[in-house]
Amino acid sequence: MAGQGTPATALLTKRKIAHSTHPYDVSPDAPHYGALVAAALGVPPERVFKSLVAEVDGTLTVAVVPVTGELDLKALAAAVGGKRAAMADRAVAERATGYVRGGISPLGQRRRLTTVLDSSALDHPTVYVSAGRRGLQLQLAPQDLVALTGAVTAPLSAR
Repeated sequence: MAGQGTPATALLTKRKIAHSTHPYDVSPDAPHYGALVAAALGVPPERVFKSLVAEVDGTLTVAVVPVTGELDLKALAAAVGGKRAAMADRAVAERATGYVRGGISPLGQRRRLTTVLDSSALDHPTVYVSAGRRGLQLQLAPQDLVALTGAVTAPLSAR
């Protein structure tokens, strides 16, 4: 796959953070997309995380949750000291992050957004997140993800 560089991979390379990239071929419109991505990568789905952009009290916030669960919006709001959370409009999320739906990475965003990582990520030596393009995942240590995004960790997934 030629030209795999994205703002997310460039950030990791610049900071000399250990990571690897993993291409896959799954339609972003497929039902159970996250589970299909995990299967294509040959990894347990609880190690693959999706980045969702929500608004907490009017502030854009990134929630990084396992593909196997749903985002608990109340838990997200509580994690950042807010009262209400709702999913952000797709166009707003794409404009703020610089990425397209299905390829939003928690790393290398156009504007650094408040980030909350589901605490289950810390149960794994490495996790997979979008590399900033559909069809490409990054594998890295969850501690590095926390350090690079300034994320707080909290239970966010309603399974």
